[in-house]
Amino acid sequence: MNGKRYTDDELLLLSGIQHFCFCKRQWALIHVEQQWQDNLRTQEGHFIHERVDDPFINESRGDVIISRAFPLISYSLGLTGVADAVEFVRSDTGIPISSHDGRWLVKPIEYKRGRPKVDERDEVQLCAQVICLEEMFGVRIKAADFYYNEIRRRQHLNITDDLRSHVFSLASEMHEIFQKGITPDAEMGKHCSLCSLRDICVPKLTKKKKNVRNYIARYVSEGIAPNGSILGLSDHPD
Repeated sequence: MNGKRYTDDELLLLSGIQHFCFCKRQWALIHVEQQWQDNLRTQEGHFIHERVDDPFINESRGDVIISRAFPLISYSLGLTGVADAVEFVRSDTGIPISSHDGRWLVKPIEYKRGRPKVDERDEVQLCAQVICLEEMFGVRIKAADFYYNEIRRRQHLNITDDLRSHVFSLASEMHEIFQKGITPDAEMGKHCSLCSLRDICVPKLTKKKKNVRNYIARYVSEGIAPNGSILGLSDHPD
C-alpha cells in the first residue's frame, strides 16, 4: 500500500509469509539460509497439497469452475507463488475469463491440515493470495475460504482493510531482512515445539548467546567491565 513496485528479481515466495508470521527466524532459516527439515506436520501438509496441486486439472461444477495449482504474482507485495485452488463462480457482478462465457467472481481456496489456528498465519497467507489475484485480474475480492482437513469443512475469511495492511507490512519487512541477509535471533515460546527447524534453530542456545551479548553490551555502554572495574582505566597505570 506504500506504492512500491518490486521487480522480477526481487520477488520472494508467497508461502514464506506464513513462516514469517509464525517466526521470523524460521522464515530466515528457510528462505535466507536455505535450510529445511520436515516433521510430521509438514509431511502431512505435503500429502494434502499433492492431492490438490495438479496444474492440468480444471473442474466444472455447474456455475463453478475450479482451477488448481493456480500461479500467483504481486509486484506490490513482491511475492509470487501458487494457490492450491481458485474458484470462479458465475455471477453478473463478476469479470469475463478466457474460454468461458459469462462473468465470474474470483475466490482462492487454501487447503490446510488440522484445524483453524489460534494465530493469524493462515489468514495472512490467504490474504496475500487474494492481493495477488486482485492485481492479476483487476478486481476487488472481499472473501476467501480455507479447507481444513481435520474438520473437513470450509472456513470463511473476510478480507478486511486491516488484514491487507498487515500483509503489506509483513511483506515489506520480509524484503528488508532478505536484502540484509540476516537471520533474527530466536524468541523462545510455545510455538518452538511445533517448529520443524527446532533442531537447526536450537532456540535455547541462541537465546543464551543473545543474553551474553546483551550482558556485555550493557556493561560496555555503562563503561564498566563485568569484574566491576571502569573500562579504559588500568589497574596498574604507568
